[in-house]
Amino acid sequence: MLTEGSIFKALIKLALPIMGTSFLQMAYNMTDMIWIGKIGSRHVAAVGAAGFFVWFSMALIMISKTGTEILVAQSVGKEDIDSAKGYTNTGIQLNLALSITYSIFIILFRKHLISFFNMGDDGVIQMSISYLTIISMGMIFHFINPIFTGIFNGYGNSKTPFTINAIGLVVNMILDPLLIFGVGPIPSLGVKGAAIATITAQFIVSMVFIYNIKGKMVLFDGFNLLKKIDKDKTKNIVKLGFPVALQSGLFTIFAMLITRIIANWGPVPVAVQKVGSQIEAISWMSAGGFSTALSSFIGQNYGAKKWDRIYKGYFAALSIVGTIGLLATGLLIFGARSIFSIFISEQEALNYGVVYLKILGLSQFFMCIEITTAGAFNGLGKTIPPSIVSIVFTGLRVPAAYILSSENLLGLDGVWWSISMSSVFKGIILTSWFIIFLSKTSCFDYKGIKKEI
Repeated sequence: MLTEGSIFKALIKLALPIMGTSFLQMAYNMTDMIWIGKIGSRHVAAVGAAGFFVWFSMALIMISKTGTEILVAQSVGKEDIDSAKGYTNTGIQLNLALSITYSIFIILFRKHLISFFNMGDDGVIQMSISYLTIISMGMIFHFINPIFTGIFNGYGNSKTPFTINAIGLVVNMILDPLLIFGVGPIPSLGVKGAAIATITAQFIVSMVFIYNIKGKMVLFDGFNLLKKIDKDKTKNIVKLGFPVALQSGLFTIFAMLITRIIANWGPVPVAVQKVGSQIEAISWMSAGGFSTALSSFIGQNYGAKKWDRIYKGYFAALSIVGTIGLLATGLLIFGARSIFSIFISEQEALNYGVVYLKILGLSQFFMCIEITTAGAFNGLGKTIPPSIVSIVFTGLRVPAAYILSSENLLGLDGVWWSISMSSVFKGIILTSWFIIFLSKTSCFDYKGIKKEI
């Protein structure tokens, strides 16, 4: 239970494994990028283009994951375990239905989806289609693992998902070089090998989750996948998850539109964006871990009506994540060349990458506090405010990138500036919004002084 004891210790204990799980996911992607980068930037561009549709799947995953995680946390806070069990069952049923639907869609329209980027290189296009096809075959495991993780987090147990996801990372790290480059009787499969390694690792993670759930976790007692889906619980899950899903989906679409702008400079800048975003994930994955922890912490305390813990928990998390953001700024600005060269050593890509990291480094603090504040809103069941701020300012990146990247202005650098500055605005606006909301809703003012009520 997160409703008693030291707030700082509770947040750290919950957040560290979640951050670890996030870093494991980042390590999955980085492992792919490091090995694929060794066979050339064209291969990175191919995986990068296909990766957008894997990224887009997170929008559908968020419908079930976010809603289920919040409602499980709030039910646990109210000590209503039966309700938490019901949301667990319904959330997984919804998740599987969405995964099957999306997999079929990707397989049927894979060629049309990749052609959107208009990359102009037939070899890159074919590699991208192959990668996407293989990944779609294991999409069900890509979907189910996050909701298992979310259920554990909502219950207040973030250590188990971390351990299980670590197993998947080890499998992926072993399989990547073996399948990408080949060894002995195993042929060199290139980007196909990276895709096979990824879905194999995700399959193993799913199996280990199931092993650890069966008869070992109270929320899965009486679980029945074939049980008639609860319409009311589905409605509640979708109500909370849909704004986050819409935000995630539109974020991906906006990123795809920006990538299409970047593609005017050829496949190398596309590869740079893909690698650069993985490097930048150091900070947003850290913030994401605290965001999820804060959501569960606030969810349980909101269910228990403990506003003093909500207030103190939010600012404790904000101070920690703000420090991480400042450290990330220094790392990306002053270590840009050394970091990027780990992934791609080609001089043209390296030059682009250094500029990308330095410009994006300026926004890391603001991005971190935005992500953390979104988790605070989510814990209260208020998923619409962070979605509005994210959708509006992420959407503005597209026209800003188009305008600033003109030859008369900043060229390709204008795209990077549009991304960085929008993150600054999002951080300032969403954090201000939550502080005002908290001071009006709880028994505390913005200075933490208790009001007379």
